[in-house]
Amino acid sequence: MLLLKNLLFTLLVPGTAGVLIPLRIAARRIPAPTGEAGSIVGLVLLAVGAAGYFWCLWEFALTGRGTPAPIDPPRHLVVRGPYRFVRNPIYVSAVAVVVGWAAYLHSTEVFVYAIVLAGAFHLFVVAVEEPTLQRKFGDSYIHYRHTVRRWLPTRPS
Repeated sequence: MLLLKNLLFTLLVPGTAGVLIPLRIAARRIPAPTGEAGSIVGLVLLAVGAAGYFWCLWEFALTGRGTPAPIDPPRHLVVRGPYRFVRNPIYVSAVAVVVGWAAYLHSTEVFVYAIVLAGAFHLFVVAVEEPTLQRKFGDSYIHYRHTVRRWLPTRPS
């Protein structure tokens, strides 16, 4: 059941925000594979972002016993895997995917969308997620928040 919930969330939320919307914004701009630097950088960012997202999903399911969906969040604070380096690796991965599309599709509009998306993520994290996690996990989350940065990766202690 947990696998199905994670799959459904992935298709609906990251699938829409990270694939459908960027492709719709860039409509018909898919370049032929030419080996251009922008296309190569884009593909690398797409791969790294997707791998980061699926690593987070794995940790949410295995360690947290939940999903990234706010209606079925992890039951345990997840501080391993990519969460050792940055507090919000799913959002970082999602922005990497969208910036990857922008580079691959040579689309300024998709890059602007990535900036707007990053801003929306920041507002949501600060206003909703962090207070919720602090209420739910208390001192464990406070300690985690003080040792791992919100957006920029840090070396695990």
